Amino acid sequence: MANQEYDAIVVGSGISGGWAAKELTEKGLKVLLLERGQNVEHVKDYKNATLPPWEIPHRGRRTTEMVENHPNLKRDYVLNELVLDWWAHEDTSPYVEEKPFTWFRGYQVGGRSLLWGRQSYRWSDLDFEANLKEGIAVDWPIRYKDIAPWYDYVEKFAGIAGNRDGLDVLPDGEFMPPFAMNCVEKDVKERIAKHFEGKRHLINSRVANITEPLPGRPGCQARNKCWLGCPFGGYFSTQASTLPAAMATGNLTLRPYSIVHRVLYDKDTKKATGVEIVDAETMETIEYKSKIVFLCASALNSAHVLMRSATDIWPEGLGSSSGELGHNVMDHHFRLGASGTVEGYDDKYYFGRRPGGIYIPRYRNVGDDKRDYVRGFGYQGGASRSGWGRDVAEMNIGGPMKEALTEPGPWSMGMMAFGEILPYHENTIKISKDVKDKWGMYALVMNAEIKDNEQKMRKDMMNDAAEMLEAAGVKNIHTYDSGYTFGQGIHEMGTARMGRDPKTSVLNENNQVWDAKNVFVTDGAAMTSAAAVNPSLTYMALTARAADFAVKELKKGNL
Repeated sequence: MANQEYDAIVVGSGISGGWAAKELTEKGLKVLLLERGQNVEHVKDYKNATLPPWEIPHRGRRTTEMVENHPNLKRDYVLNELVLDWWAHEDTSPYVEEKPFTWFRGYQVGGRSLLWGRQSYRWSDLDFEANLKEGIAVDWPIRYKDIAPWYDYVEKFAGIAGNRDGLDVLPDGEFMPPFAMNCVEKDVKERIAKHFEGKRHLINSRVANITEPLPGRPGCQARNKCWLGCPFGGYFSTQASTLPAAMATGNLTLRPYSIVHRVLYDKDTKKATGVEIVDAETMETIEYKSKIVFLCASALNSAHVLMRSATDIWPEGLGSSSGELGHNVMDHHFRLGASGTVEGYDDKYYFGRRPGGIYIPRYRNVGDDKRDYVRGFGYQGGASRSGWGRDVAEMNIGGPMKEALTEPGPWSMGMMAFGEILPYHENTIKISKDVKDKWGMYALVMNAEIKDNEQKMRKDMMNDAAEMLEAAGVKNIHTYDSGYTFGQGIHEMGTARMGRDPKTSVLNENNQVWDAKNVFVTDGAAMTSAAAVNPSLTYMALTARAADFAVKELKKGNL
């Protein structure tokens, strides 16, 4: 085996891993960044980002062959020819569903930072205090004041476009100017505020797309092609942001095609000594040594690595002494809401294809509002006019149809709700005893579901959307519930939660594994609850905070 030593090893190169690499290298550490998939170089490897639809064989859509070969990916929008290589394939990376579970993974340098929806919201103390106040799971070991400076820090570097709205439930941040609402959204905003007497708020979505230039990033061109990779660095990704910063230090070694099998652990020192990898191309097993390890492989994969580590001491893996490793799996449930048509704006239009629309922050179980469920939900959505692709049934042939399609169609307004899932101990992942992946590692088994609390919430999530649209004067409103399969939100959380007590949690307040203080987990695995907002901004802040702590402790000789 080849042995090489570093100050720090970072496992995973997505949103959290990229931040860990940047922070640790900028603080002077020699860092090895391990990614299990292929390398994707900024700009050069965004092969479909600048192609017009007619130059793509199937215009970017899915084919019958793709549907047959990808039974998991076909469940949602992720299956198409444009980015098929950026999603993990079921034949080489299988998993087992004891209960229906949709797991979309990005195995390449940059991970899902290339593919994410970029909605970026801070948590509030309403979120950090909820578990304690409601007697659910365990208390978060931190509060908003502990992470607020780190939200400031990561927002300034990543670039978040948004408006300062002064809402306690959704703290303001360090924002670039927002993408402007269109005329319909502005009017709907005013009508909702008036009708609900300021208790519900329609605001600009807060997105990690820059409206002002940053170094090396000219900015968002409003092309609506974000998930193809952006040659302009218009949105935050590892490739556009954190990786160039880490590389500029001269302290980073990036190694793709490196599947981490386990963290190496010394039972005498009670510390990790590095990691063992399998080279995805050669199948060679290699050990790398380091003083600290950051697991940022995404929630379920980071837990999977821990489960395979130090099994000679803890049969269930490193970090399992509390009995919580692999438990408390969370996501956001969604795919329901309402939409309708808007009259009176046929002489109005908008320019560009904004990367975000509107957001309605949580208002249920806030203040005096009490429901027959706990926690709440928010809405993402927007207003738009249909384009040339619309169906004009009355003029479906010849000149009249062509003439009709030279003008934009009617306005519509829609809202989709995203709700919080509680951290149920019985929602779990575990290691299969018989199903292996291409590299001989046993796959994960999923057993998670939403329960009565979320089912009750879903009624309000759908009906409230219709209520608000009606109050705003929207016509022909229809509600929908397209059904939800656990994991579809692509916001996997839990499995190695933070807490105040090693008997009930896997990580402490600094994201250290209780059982090995030089191992840090800063991706979704660390989350103690899910809140109702998208979690990625919180991963960034937790990672930067933990990296700062780790380097200080390393210099003190405590790690």
